[in-house]
Amino acid sequence: MKYAPHLEPCPLPYSPFKSCTVPRPIGWLSSVSAAGIENIAPYSQWQNLTFDPPMVMFAANRYPDGRRKDTVLNAEETGWFVWNMATYALRDAVNISAMALPPEESEFDHLNVTKVYADNYRVPMVAESPCKFECRYLNTHTQRGASAVGTVDIVFAQVEMIHINDQVIRPNGRLDIAAIEPIARMGYFDYAVIRDTFEMRVPGADGAARAGLEGRS
Repeated sequence: MKYAPHLEPCPLPYSPFKSCTVPRPIGWLSSVSAAGIENIAPYSQWQNLTFDPPMVMFAANRYPDGRRKDTVLNAEETGWFVWNMATYALRDAVNISAMALPPEESEFDHLNVTKVYADNYRVPMVAESPCKFECRYLNTHTQRGASAVGTVDIVFAQVEMIHINDQVIRPNGRLDIAAIEPIARMGYFDYAVIRDTFEMRVPGADGAARAGLEGRS
């Protein structure tokens, strides 16, 4: 089976595109508007860009009527947002926060989580999330799609503060990912949880490459 998605309809009853690019990390992003309305929402098009300095990005599809997502607007207005790691224990809160609410209503009012605030700007963070990044807004690139909902605002940011819960740090200084149980987005209505990990080392990698892969550079 093959098809050209820009020329012909998908021959399957469900598009395989999102189910092939898996698993995708979840950008559970909290922000605040210039007016003080707090917001949190999950984005499945989220990723790190580089590590020196650490930079990240997320892509937010627009609404069918062309409106932009609150997280994008808040980041542009205030210059800040926070990434909260989504875990299996927090899965229900992550799912509830995906509801489409009017901009004057806060998703936090519907969640059973504890709010704490970032150091650099008064952005709410989820205390129960074991890892959090305070992200300083850099710029937005808009990529036009074939429809309003296919258009994405791609936001780039630099990580200015990293918060890690001491309880998820192993004695060797590495994160205990199996204990954290991060969740990831799949296709359809599916998610995955990370409980098993394995290690592979690149054959012939020099010392600088090994240090970079291990996180020492």
